[in-house]
Amino acid sequence: MIPGCLVIASGRSREGLNIGFPILSVSVQIPPRTFLVKAFSLTLRPVRTRLPFMFVFGLPGSVRGFDPLFLVLAALALEAVAGGLRFPSAPHPVGIIGSLVAVFDRWLNRESSSEGVRFAFGGMVVLIVVTACGGIGWGVGWLTRAQPFGWGIELVLAALLISQRSLHGHVRAVADALENGGAEEGRMAVAHIVGRDPASLDCHGIARASIESCAENFSDGVVAPVFWYVLFGMPGLLAYKAVNTMDSMIGYRTPRYRAFGKAAARLDDLLNLIPARLAGLLISLAALAAPSAHPAEAVRTMLRDASRHRSVNAGWPEGAMAGSLGLALAGPRSYPNAVAEDSWIGD
Repeated sequence: MIPGCLVIASGRSREGLNIGFPILSVSVQIPPRTFLVKAFSLTLRPVRTRLPFMFVFGLPGSVRGFDPLFLVLAALALEAVAGGLRFPSAPHPVGIIGSLVAVFDRWLNRESSSEGVRFAFGGMVVLIVVTACGGIGWGVGWLTRAQPFGWGIELVLAALLISQRSLHGHVRAVADALENGGAEEGRMAVAHIVGRDPASLDCHGIARASIESCAENFSDGVVAPVFWYVLFGMPGLLAYKAVNTMDSMIGYRTPRYRAFGKAAARLDDLLNLIPARLAGLLISLAALAAPSAHPAEAVRTMLRDASRHRSVNAGWPEGAMAGSLGLALAGPRSYPNAVAEDSWIGD
């Protein structure tokens, strides 16, 4: 018996039954070949695992490192504390993906081509970028489990690809600008997080735009990356970020991208189908902790108004946010090249 240890066990082995979730125990019978995290020291030993594919995503046999569910919690904590990490000598992973997509856009998205050809090229770009990112993610996952401290690389990379701290910072900056500088400074701050024309927004419009961006990006930038990471590890996380980046760059209904970006936009809709609804539920639950929020109204508004949004997914977190705060979100909005006559969400 070894008292006072945190045991992280994985799989079913001949020596004993282990499960794929962290277990905290004061006194545990430790079978051979088990991960032990002691109070001030870390000992990693090989474990023969037969976990479901989604929870390990590595090679069978000898595996090293932390349980993936522990890694995602650690990544969330690291990003919350040190979010927005930048390494001067290394570009951000999303920046690399964006540069690759921009190259394909210049090479293949030609106005002289028919829409059918541009759609085919766009689908090919999605296949290439997602396959490449998934392959890199598989390599990182293999390194994590093949090397004693390879998990550190995965931890940092996962933290870089989750955007909770930066989302909070940008939305907070809008609130501070409105409070200290009025509409003019608010427009400058909100321009960093929305695509609409900020010149047409008054103080109320600026606040609504930042709240909508907070709700939608909570789904796209926090819930969805964690969801796909929990299911498929680093390959799932990198593949999702690739699709989401492509959607933000080429997934528009403009003449240039209507055909070329259609595959990216549809795949992004599909990958966010479950995370968006989870995000709405999480916002409703979070309303329980805010004295002035309305959790029951959040659920009611989400279920009633989510389908009014032009996006199949964005209406869920925005509906929950509108109901919890007692606001009306979405509605008509002005973009640099068009005016969107959308329905209101909330009362």
